[in-house]
Amino acid sequence: MSHNTPLPLLVELFTEELPPKALARLGDAFAQGIERGLKERGLLPPEALATPFATPRRLAVGFDAVLGKAPDTAIRAKVLPVSVALDKDGNPAPPLAKKLAAMGFADLPLDALERASDGKAEAFFYTYTAPGLALAEALQAALDETLGKLPIPKVMNYQRPDGKSVQFVRPVHALVALHGSQIVPVTALGLAAGNTTLGHRFLSHGPISLDAAQNYAGLLAEQGKVIASYAERKATIRRELLAKAGGDHVVMPEALLDEVCALVEWPVVYECHFEAAFLEVPQECLILTMQTNQKYFAVTDRPLEQGGRLRNRFLIVSNIATATPQHIVEGNERVVRPRLADARFFFAQDQKKTLAQRVPQLAQVVYHNKLGTQLERTRRLEKLAGAIAADLGADPSQCERAAHLCKADLLTDMVGEFPELQGTMGTYYARHDGESEEVALACSEHYQPRFAGDNLPASLTGTVVALADKLETLVGIWGIGLHPTGEKDPFALRRHALGVLRILIEKPLPLSLPALLDAAYAQFTGGVKAPDYLADVYQFLLDRLRGYLKDKGYSANEIEAVLSQNPARMDDVLMRLEAVRAFSALPEAEALAAANKRIGNILRKAGEDRESSGIASIVTPALLKEDAERALAADVARVAPVVSERLTERAYGDALAALAQLRTAVDAFFNDVMVMADDMALRNNRLALLAQLHAQMNCVADISKLAA
Repeated sequence: MSHNTPLPLLVELFTEELPPKALARLGDAFAQGIERGLKERGLLPPEALATPFATPRRLAVGFDAVLGKAPDTAIRAKVLPVSVALDKDGNPAPPLAKKLAAMGFADLPLDALERASDGKAEAFFYTYTAPGLALAEALQAALDETLGKLPIPKVMNYQRPDGKSVQFVRPVHALVALHGSQIVPVTALGLAAGNTTLGHRFLSHGPISLDAAQNYAGLLAEQGKVIASYAERKATIRRELLAKAGGDHVVMPEALLDEVCALVEWPVVYECHFEAAFLEVPQECLILTMQTNQKYFAVTDRPLEQGGRLRNRFLIVSNIATATPQHIVEGNERVVRPRLADARFFFAQDQKKTLAQRVPQLAQVVYHNKLGTQLERTRRLEKLAGAIAADLGADPSQCERAAHLCKADLLTDMVGEFPELQGTMGTYYARHDGESEEVALACSEHYQPRFAGDNLPASLTGTVVALADKLETLVGIWGIGLHPTGEKDPFALRRHALGVLRILIEKPLPLSLPALLDAAYAQFTGGVKAPDYLADVYQFLLDRLRGYLKDKGYSANEIEAVLSQNPARMDDVLMRLEAVRAFSALPEAEALAAANKRIGNILRKAGEDRESSGIASIVTPALLKEDAERALAADVARVAPVVSERLTERAYGDALAALAQLRTAVDAFFNDVMVMADDMALRNNRLALLAQLHAQMNCVADISKLAA
């Protein structure tokens, strides 16, 4: 075996319990940092694989193949320009000796240097072999760099055994660095590397001596009762939860799985129960209570999205494996009971006052100091919802009632305890109060979509109030100068904008987006800027739309062809895009797109030309002198009513297909006709013909954007 044969490498920091919500990120950053540092220094062969490890008490990374020393490398270094290195007689000048000494090559003879061009002038170069770094030196550098860049949420100061102060996310007790079976002599946070670690805090006894890097995960599992891999531990938890659920469904959001995975090293799932009487409380409250406060997994009879109902049993992930878990089970059942009782109490207390009775209290809740209270906002939502309802043919009274009540649950005890339940509790309380089902549903649906990929409101009333809520936020917050900048978007305007677009497109709704922005602005009686900024809000929405359409697979050219026209209605954007895509596949498309671009340039230049400022709005047949221009005028006149009819039917593909018939006449026109004739009457008549053609060609989209 070569003395530089790649061997497995392990690096581990053994710590006090790490912050659970940061563990996954810390583990990935630690592994990636060490990998990057070794790769940059030439220690990792191209096929080397890295395996990250992260548990509540350790950050580690293993590699299957790492060199003990990086290969030597040939370096061709520029020394100095010849004009600087030599004096006027061609002899070495003092700057050359100084430069060579600085490079570590003092007394190097001139004939050892290569004289060549550096691309600008002649220069001297020197090629030498740089020895590769030893693993210890490279790993030390990689370790130092990685620890300095870890995404630590909050740094902790602690004292090492020698009394010196150290800063890290948590106190570190041991460092392991093994290359094969050999300890790599590196240090970190005042600790020298060894080959000893510890296992589970309760299930393992005494230090674990690691005989070889590749045996790390196996020894920890066997002797230490620790599943070192974060991904493997999470998969184990998921598998055990599903097995314990039997025929039921486990409610296990990824964030909860991640947090629990970061709390245990040897996960064991146990089943617990609570009294069935608690099921009288809305299940969203009980589920959130168990997840947020106790990190428990609720169990339902089928998936929630399919109308699943909560069972009175729940699953816990323990860090203790025992054949007699009754004490663990009883302890968790005892702990959850007061939490569920609190939820039941909040629910009962909240129902003593109707949502309508709570609305006046919204005057005590500030929405924004420049935009007034939540009550003032509620009044704006009522009027805007009524206006949108009238345009859609919905019941304005229902929509205004829903808007009147939709923020009232913010004042309830349940939402005060669990803000995530705003809207959800509004629906429950509205039903209890005897409101119509449309109004009750709108109390929760008006927040939809809450995130990317979330469901849209199902009811028409919910849809109207959702639009009103998002538009009021966009126009109001933008109107006081708090539009998103860079990554900062504290009022989630990007999310609100995408919500508006998704509702208009996916429902779909025959509404004008600029008109909606105007209607939202009309509800503000003061505090916001003059309405000029609404154009910026509209463009902001179009920018969000570009991303949305790109995700749907449309090309940048297709998207710009449609959106550069600043469409008012979003409900036919997808139809226009499909028409553009179909047109692009026609044999005439490329030539017509190029012609359209040329026409646009001609008309733009003519508009800037004072001599051509008298372009007619209609074409005068008597001034059509050439056969080609007469033929084009006849074809435009023939096609125009067909295109107009197709546009009325919103048959955009057929409209563009009809325009494709113009290709022959357009090609002939540009081959045979001089547009910018000396005779101003002829020139302006030809420009008028091109203007008519341009308007026809761009009736669905700006097809010039398709030109390469």
